[in-house]
Amino acid sequence: MVPTLTDTHAHVNVHQFVADRSAVIQRAFDGGVGRCICPGIDVATSEVAIEIAAQYPYQIFAATGVHPHHTTGFDGTTLAMIRALALDPGVVAIGEIGIDFYRNLATEADQRHAFAAQVALARELAKPIIVHNREAHHAIMDELRPYGQVQGVWHCFIGDRAMAEDGLSLGMYLSFAGPVTYPANKTLMEVAAWAPLDRILVETDSPYLPPEGKRRTRNEPANVAMVAAKIAELRGITLEEIIAATSANATALFNLPYES
Repeated sequence: MVPTLTDTHAHVNVHQFVADRSAVIQRAFDGGVGRCICPGIDVATSEVAIEIAAQYPYQIFAATGVHPHHTTGFDGTTLAMIRALALDPGVVAIGEIGIDFYRNLATEADQRHAFAAQVALARELAKPIIVHNREAHHAIMDELRPYGQVQGVWHCFIGDRAMAEDGLSLGMYLSFAGPVTYPANKTLMEVAAWAPLDRILVETDSPYLPPEGKRRTRNEPANVAMVAAKIAELRGITLEEIIAATSANATALFNLPYES
């Protein structure tokens, strides 16, 4: 069977999709997207992600976690709730987690505490992590480097080659989203052209960061095809090769069932 696209980061669980979620998901399937990973950003959206995954078995998979913006007051009770959710069979990762020093919507102490606790949880449960890294690369590396090797992905990677090499040195994957299609992002395009083919993923980060040609609109999983096409162009290979490679990489990282 010809491989289908895998959108490794689509927040179809958030309020922007409440009115037409099923139509959005169907457009993705009709457009050649075979699978999506739906990450939580807090306990409530993690619960919704699990509900959606149950509605679309083998097509949509959930991740559970607390985004750095929502880490104020993160404590043992919060961690216990995320842990319980992570045991659901539809959950394939811990995420979206990380540190964000750009918006600083939670204190540095709360962000670091929540990130460290959730990384440790992922290690305990043998699940990969989905990492949000915005202007916090050194803080995140300080937490991850002691582990030596880390099963996970830099979600919506927007860094330079040095940052990419840091992640790759840990064994992590790089996931590219809409920003790789923006004409001004030459450094990011260079990373997407250079990165090892067996270590890259594609995503939309729906409903955010729509690709060039769709900017100022709500992003949705069907648009992952535009991200994949841009990376194929940058690397000088066919779209089919990018689809096959990134879907195989997603299968490996998230331990997804093979397409049949």
